[in-house]
Amino acid sequence: MKNLYILSDAINYIEENLCEPITQEDIAANCYSSLSSLQKNFRYAFHHTLKEYISKRRLTHAAKDLLDTDLSVIDIAIKYQYNSPEVFTRAFSKLWGTSPSNFKHTWKFTGIFPKIIFDYSGGSTLDRKKVDISELYDVLKSKLDTYIICFDIINLTPINEISREAGDKAILECLKRIDENADDDMLLFRIGGDEFALVTGLSDKEKVEQLIQKILNLNGSVIYSDDQSIPISMRAGVTMFKNSNLRYHELFQDLQQTIDIAR
Repeated sequence: MKNLYILSDAINYIEENLCEPITQEDIAANCYSSLSSLQKNFRYAFHHTLKEYISKRRLTHAAKDLLDTDLSVIDIAIKYQYNSPEVFTRAFSKLWGTSPSNFKHTWKFTGIFPKIIFDYSGGSTLDRKKVDISELYDVLKSKLDTYIICFDIINLTPINEISREAGDKAILECLKRIDENADDDMLLFRIGGDEFALVTGLSDKEKVEQLIQKILNLNGSVIYSDDQSIPISMRAGVTMFKNSNLRYHELFQDLQQTIDIAR
């Protein structure tokens, strides 16, 4: 049980210091853990190294800054502790598949790697790993009676078994398909490792179905990774929230149920 609290403390410490020059030793010291133990448990629980997690969280925030602020690429690189704009651009391009300057003109979505959270209900194991969807929760409270489309990548696990890079490319490809076909006022969220939610703002079911079909028509299109051609497909389901008293954990449950019965 002690390890579960250590992991929670590590994630919170990282979040609080994304713009600071933290080291893995700093994180371990803050959690009163040995570095080797923290690294082992972190990778086991979240399937990412500490270094990968910090990098992806920084680049997620950097993407938001590119779209929502007037900060230059140099300013953003410095803000998130990159030694030079060139190093930042290489890291950003690897995660997002495009340069920071091109990203500003081609993407609306920024939340590629949300903060990981997990529930602990006693015992000695982690419950289902989740990501922070507090922003989605806040949006839905002001957008009741609007359709939310939930997408799920089909067979991501075997793609991840090819390589982590192949899995990351598959996730990026699916996000790109949704982002390119969504209207500017629609909001896209990543709600799990292979799951996404698009808040459409639409109350017309027919228009929602047309949008779903447009995106799913791209199923089977391929990505290339590790000298392989990999077909990528998604399934989708639809839900709508009408209750302004919706609880946070109920949102998770409803979205998951929608994905479970998705076509």
